[in-house]
Amino acid sequence: MGTVTVQLRSFVFDDIDYDQENDVLYLSIGPPKADEGEETPEGHLLRFEPGTQTIVGLTMLNPRWLLERDGRLVVTLPEGDEALVEGLDAILQPA
Repeated sequence: MGTVTVQLRSFVFDDIDYDQENDVLYLSIGPPKADEGEETPEGHLLRFEPGTQTIVGLTMLNPRWLLERDGRLVVTLPEGDEALVEGLDAILQPA
């Protein structure tokens, strides 16, 4: 498989780690670094560059289960609008 990325609007996450056993997906733009988090209404964790609202990562809880249930994954951004998470199919496939 080539380079895999996940996209949330204009944010492209290229550092991806999926804990299949616990159904937790860790996404970062570049290597993970120190950040501050904010929980979304969906129960995910948006991670920001410290002291800013610049998104540098996203931790998603139960993404496979939610994708199977709803057919899509959305994340509410700080502005309050929902964004579709794209590019998850290859990542969330059973081993």
